[in-house]
Amino acid sequence: MIQKYLAGALSIERLKVAIADLSPSLKGTKIVHLTDFHFDGIRLSQQLLDRAIATSNQMQPDLVLLTGDYVTDNPEPITQLAASLAKLETKAGVYAVLGNHDLVKRGSQETITQALTDQGIKVLWNQIAYPLGQGLAIVGMPDYWSRQFSPEITMSQIAGSVPRIVLSHNPDSAEDLLPWRVDLQLSGHTHGGQIVIPGIGPVIAKVKEIRTKIPKKFKRWVPFLWRECYEVVQNWEWSQGLHRVGNNLMYINRGLGTYMPGRFFCPPELTLIELS
Repeated sequence: MIQKYLAGALSIERLKVAIADLSPSLKGTKIVHLTDFHFDGIRLSQQLLDRAIATSNQMQPDLVLLTGDYVTDNPEPITQLAASLAKLETKAGVYAVLGNHDLVKRGSQETITQALTDQGIKVLWNQIAYPLGQGLAIVGMPDYWSRQFSPEITMSQIAGSVPRIVLSHNPDSAEDLLPWRVDLQLSGHTHGGQIVIPGIGPVIAKVKEIRTKIPKKFKRWVPFLWRECYEVVQNWEWSQGLHRVGNNLMYINRGLGTYMPGRFFCPPELTLIELS
């Protein structure tokens, strides 16, 4: 199993985010962010999933926000995953958006949305929720590669004075969201790059520069040299962590699931965010 031998232990990242115009009653709000589960019996173990859920519950968050890729290709494992995610404990609920892998097969979107909904998880698709009251909007975007990614439809419904957190699986979407106020965008999709060289960054970000120098016969044996891997995003500088994009702020979680060839200096992640 990839997860057992090539992923590493769960890492907890903590950050405080200052949000303009945030109501004093919402300062100190705790949010847990989880993403990129790829729950398919290969890329995420039940043990690590249980560990992430138990850790989240210990933190007693006000909200848990999920940003997609619950499965890899086959939607069937979503039933078991959703049953586990139903154990997440929050004061105001669990909210989710879908990722590109949740849309791979015909009917996957409906199957995954229904399974999560049946367990009390609110799935947002070009929708806005106010679980903590009208002083903070939670905006859920469709996956960036879907034909229905239309921020103008959703963002125009929110008054400019209202703080908002935007859930959008693919960090490349931050460029399209620049015309609107985004106090915090939460994304995943990149897995942090998985193989990271300290001081240099994700190896996959350098692939375009080196792939022409590698003999063709070797390329098919190295996942990072596959186009579908290195073109996962255009902006690999946004592979993980906190980034300022224009006037907006974005955080990219490294995710829980792991692809070959595994993780190096890039452990699976649970993020705890405190608003101020």
